[in-house]
Formats: sequence, C-alpha cells, structure tokens
Amino acid sequence: MERSTLSYLHGFGNEHETEALPGALPQGQFSPQSCPYKLYAEQLSTTAFTAPRAQNRRSWLYRLRPSVVMGEYLSVDPGGIRTAPDPEGVPLPNLLRWDPLPIGQAPQDFIEGLVSIATNGDAAAQMGMGIHVYRADRGMGRRAFYSADGEWLLIPQQGVLRIESEMGRLTLAPGQIGVIPRGVKFRIELEQGPIRGYVCENYGAPLCLPERGPVGANGFANDRDFEYPHAWFEEIDAPHQLICKFAGRLYQAAMAHSPFDVVAWTGNSAPYRYDLSRFNVMNTVSFDHPDPSIFTVLTSPSDTCGVANLDFVIFPPRWMVAENTFRPPWYHRNLMSEFMGLIKGRYDAKGEGFEPGGMSLHNCMTPHGPEAAVFEQATQAQLAPERYQDTLAFMLESRYAFAPTAFAMASEHRQADYLSCWAGLNKHFDGKL
Repeated sequence: MERSTLSYLHGFGNEHETEALPGALPQGQFSPQSCPYKLYAEQLSTTAFTAPRAQNRRSWLYRLRPSVVMGEYLSVDPGGIRTAPDPEGVPLPNLLRWDPLPIGQAPQDFIEGLVSIATNGDAAAQMGMGIHVYRADRGMGRRAFYSADGEWLLIPQQGVLRIESEMGRLTLAPGQIGVIPRGVKFRIELEQGPIRGYVCENYGAPLCLPERGPVGANGFANDRDFEYPHAWFEEIDAPHQLICKFAGRLYQAAMAHSPFDVVAWTGNSAPYRYDLSRFNVMNTVSFDHPDPSIFTVLTSPSDTCGVANLDFVIFPPRWMVAENTFRPPWYHRNLMSEFMGLIKGRYDAKGEGFEPGGMSLHNCMTPHGPEAAVFEQATQAQLAPERYQDTLAFMLESRYAFAPTAFAMASEHRQADYLSCWAGLNKHFDGKL
C-alpha cells in the first residue's frame, strides 16, 4: 500500500511541513512521548548540530519503523563508482573531451549504470566532488540507495526519471535538476526511458543559492521556484535491499520492509527540484563577454570566501547583444577547474564534437577557449542582437583539480584528437594597426 498527495512545497531551504495522513505531524514539539498513529520520530541532520542557524539543515521524520530496523551491511562490488581520493586517478593538465556514453546493451538500473568520470578533493575531509554518468533502462524496484559521502545533484540529459525518496517523489526531465541530501534514501524509477544524465556528488558544504551582490534583490535563481515533495509512504512488508555508499565503498543490507515509510516530515533538509528555465539570466547590454559566474545556479562554499568548493553554472537560452565584442568566451587560464556537459543543442564556444550527453574537462591553469572555427566566425560576424535558442549546457567549477578515472581515460569514447580543434589558430600578426 502506498499513500501520498500530488502537491509540492516551495522555497529553497525553507522550513516545510507535510503529512500523508491527517494529524500525523506532532504539534508543539518534535518528539512527544507518543507520536500520532504510533509512529516513530527520527531526526535526519545533514549538517552538524551546532552549525549556524542560517546554514543548519535538518528534518524530523515520522515513520512506521526507525531506520535502524535493518540487517547488517556487507561489502559489495562498487562497479564503476569511484570516490576521491581515487588511487587510480591522477589530475592532468591535458584538455579532455568525451563523446556521449551509450546506454548498456544489458538491462541495468540507475545504480548498475553509474560510472565515475572524475573526482577531486577528499570525501573523508568533506571537500571536493565526484562526477558520474548514469544510464538505465529499468527501475530499481525493491532496491534503495543512499550516499553517506555527499549530496547528489542529478542533471538529466535523456528520458524522464522519478526520484522516490523517504520524503516523497519528484519527477525530473531534461532541463530540470534534482538534489538529494547526504544520507537520504532513494530509488530511481523510469517515467520515460531509457534515461541518461550526469551526477555531481558534492562532498563539501550543502549546495545553496549564491549571493547576488550588486545585482540586487532579483535575478539568478529565486528560492520560490525550488520544489520539495509532499510526504508519501509505502506500507510494504516484503524483502528490500538497501545499498549504502560509505567512505568510497558500497555496502548492502537486507530489509524486511520498504525503507520509504515516512508518513510525515518537517524541516529544511529534503530532496528538491528546480526547473532551469526559471533561471533569470543576467548578461551584458554594452560590451565584452562577462564572467561565467553570472550564470551560477547553486554553490557549495569553501572555507575561503569567494572560492567555491563547487559552483553549478548553466548556459541557457538568452540574448547576446554586446557591441564591438568577441562574443564567445575569451581564451583564458584560471584558478578554477571546469567540467562541462551538454544537455541539448550546441554550446557557443564549441563546434563539432561536443554533442548532447558529451563532456569536457579543463583543469586549473590549462589554457582553453573557442575552437579555431568558432574564432574565425566570431571575429568576422556582423554583430546584431542574437537569440541563443534551443541550447542548454552546464559547468561544474571547483577550486580543486579533477582527476579523471581510469575508466574515463581508457574509454573508447574519449576523443584522442581533442586538441586538433585548436590547430587552425594561426598567427595573424602583421605589425600594423
């Protein structure tokens, strides 16, 4: 038996309260001597108890059984999943790019189809991230998963998936993102398959909205547009498997019931969804190409102000109107390391070879920028207002250099000739103004 409603709760990081049965939430206190419906109270804290109020993330769950009712964890094969520091991965200054990874010929669910592309930082020290690709053509059924190593940012590129979690259900399609907090149990089912996309496993501080600075009170992502699920639960007394990612290893425990048995919850740490089309783009209306930081949707701060553990940046449809300007991104070398993916369309700084589902990696201080063909076109174009339509790319920026995994380096889908796209950048200098 499963019970739920179809409404969603709004507002990034807000305190929410929701119940699948009327009166299931205790009133006036979190843990009364006896909870309504004889439920168990359980607190989930995804930050330290003593984190400042503005950064503190926790929720109270009211469930049929406490989470501790389960079997012992046993180690299982991690498959293609890797965690930082990855002993097989070495950060490289080389420019790297991959074609889209195909969905496997053998049936696979979300966990079976996960493969790691790069990692940085150190999960045990709660810094850095892992980047994975997911591919699946079937749902997880009676298997559930959680990561104790970090929160998961899901970026769909193909198909429509459904996140079923302890706190409710969310559907995700390309053009939307979903975030699952550290430790929250979930499974992925298919609404429209097969599915493929990217996962950023954030080991550091939980993702939050960036400050707007001189932009002021409006622009970028608005907290009202973030959606949280309504309480939903299953009352299923049948064998389930719970898979845990802990300290870079995978473990599995048997359960005699569904782990999705939370009848009500209240708090500010829960899975959420955001439609990227609601991002209010800020851009130049005069000249020069602005820094990509103006496209930051979410950020994971580090202990150094202004230098992120992780920035999630998008390049969505938008107008380009800069006058007397080289409009694509300039050639650059920078402190932050950049991992890019393409959800749909074409990215304006790249020509052929960067396809939807593909990826590129440009590490700290490695020079990069528009390809030769893009440079020639941009320097000769008749500048007029131009709408960048039907495109959506993203970038994961970090202060830590990325180490590509052994799988990524050995993959037949890595473009060994990636550097050739800059081979046509010839010297034009003639000594004349």
